[in-house]
Amino acid sequence: MHMSIYDFLKENGIRYNSHDLIDQAFIHSSYFNEHESYKGDNERLEFMGDAVLELWTSTKLYHLEPSLDEGEMTKLRAALVCENALATYVRHYKLNQFLLLGSGEEKSGGRDRSSIIADMFEALLGAIYLDTDVENAFKFLDLLVGPYVTRDAYKLNDDYKTHLQELVQADTKRSISYETLKTSGPSNKPTFKVAVKIDGLVYGIGEGHSKKDAQKAAAKAALEKLVK
Repeated sequence: MHMSIYDFLKENGIRYNSHDLIDQAFIHSSYFNEHESYKGDNERLEFMGDAVLELWTSTKLYHLEPSLDEGEMTKLRAALVCENALATYVRHYKLNQFLLLGSGEEKSGGRDRSSIIADMFEALLGAIYLDTDVENAFKFLDLLVGPYVTRDAYKLNDDYKTHLQELVQADTKRSISYETLKTSGPSNKPTFKVAVKIDGLVYGIGEGHSKKDAQKAAAKAALEKLVK
């Protein structure tokens, strides 16, 4: 028997009253464009979910022990609510199986595209909140996001360059650049040494057998320094 989103919610003790909003949370704009008999896509619900997510995440980080300062809370919140992180929560529970996509979007791999499933996550959260109450919406977040609320939240996945970008720009508009310091080893297997700079200052150095890997290692080193 095929499981539905309602089976998932029931199984985890998350209440719902009506199917209308929950169903709408899974309607991508590409599907709505092809099926205009529906009330709308999930974009307005996503707007609501974003606000609920920010309040829940801020509250969780505020109560984390030992307490974090404002800068640390801002950086960790950015890591917990970034596109890649939201997509991670969705994939863990395979909630993207319930997405309704237009045929072109389905064929081009939209069902596993991080941007689409991150938006779907926020839309579902917004739908649960509007359909019931904030306590029930928070229960949903406790289940999906709660296990990730730690000082190591920036390690949610290995997209360190994106995380670094989001953390640094969470509350400022500072610039990030990568500089290759050295290339060594044989031409068929070179080793690159790269520095990542924030506003011209070196925050991390990394090595790898490609510039991309070296940049990733440098970004990881910088993240570890920033969130200490």
